[in-house]
Amino acid sequence: MDQNAYRKSGSSLVMGFFKLPLIKYLRQRYQFIRHSLASNPSFSERMAELSSNWKKLQAKLKAESASKPSLKRKPSAPATNTPPKKIKVNKVPAKRAKSIKGERTTVEKQMGGVHSTKIEDDSKPGTSTSLALWAEDNDVSAEALAEAYNLGAKDNSMMLASATDKVNHGLTEGIEIGKYLAIDCEMVGVGPGGYESALARVSIVDFHGRQVYDSYVKPKEKVTNWRTAVSGISQKNMRFARDFEEVQTDIDKLLQGRILIGHDLKHDLDALILSHPARDIRDTAKFPGFKKYGNGRKPALRYLVQHLLGVEIQEGAHSSVEDARATMLLFRKHKSAFDMDHSNRYAPKPTPGGAQKGNKSKKKRRG
Repeated sequence: MDQNAYRKSGSSLVMGFFKLPLIKYLRQRYQFIRHSLASNPSFSERMAELSSNWKKLQAKLKAESASKPSLKRKPSAPATNTPPKKIKVNKVPAKRAKSIKGERTTVEKQMGGVHSTKIEDDSKPGTSTSLALWAEDNDVSAEALAEAYNLGAKDNSMMLASATDKVNHGLTEGIEIGKYLAIDCEMVGVGPGGYESALARVSIVDFHGRQVYDSYVKPKEKVTNWRTAVSGISQKNMRFARDFEEVQTDIDKLLQGRILIGHDLKHDLDALILSHPARDIRDTAKFPGFKKYGNGRKPALRYLVQHLLGVEIQEGAHSSVEDARATMLLFRKHKSAFDMDHSNRYAPKPTPGGAQKGNKSKKKRRG
């Protein structure tokens, strides 16, 4: 192989360096050198010439890389007084900004100073233990305490107590009966055509809406119309009903010395053949503040409860316990107005001539 052939082979191999991957190129070079050494003893001289060409190529590549400008900013560049360019930021709409602010505030409140979870408030509305003990030690009733602190009258939770009602249970044991009781009665029809009414069920709840008494009552007269669709009472309920005299005695004992709340109480008391002092009665059918709901007549209990409490009652058969509870809740919601009306009705009247006698005595003392 002559010198020109070796030069051509060397230049072709150098060009191959740029076309082939490095590993493949080295493998080919190794095979070429091995073959050349085996076929031509003078190959070492030409390899030296090839090595010098390779060194020249490396120097050329270094010179080209040094001539290219660097993409990195030089730290030694002199500082200028040119003000920095303002970066435009897309403005958040006002509504979205308020919502984001609210979200951040909520998160901060939940996170708190230390805890990462929301701290549950175990405190529940009602009388504290110490307050209840103080009331018990000073003979203050639970209803007076609830009245003073306006407990339980802010919502209609009292109406949910129907889940614990016990039909025909009689007198509830283990309950402290306070100053206020609400009563309601259910009637059935007796006499020709069933137009006359007779007592068939009576229910009483306390100031807190708890059931105090409930009983079916055996009418003395023959029932000619059970009025089941309205009263919710049928003949099968009379199997365990109590005698009228027994129920009358129980109710009379409960009402002694207490304030009675009800709706159109005259009919209930007439059915029980009982009387009660007028000054101890709070009748939601006669309360002046409710007259506007009756259109010139006595307002219906269902209408008052619907418009003043937002509760639906008497949708099907009536429940005397539910009606008594609704009446008590009406009274509690407007108790201050009831008390004002009562004080105006039963305020002590001044003694005639009392003021003149007082003035005369003063004149005598001056003389």
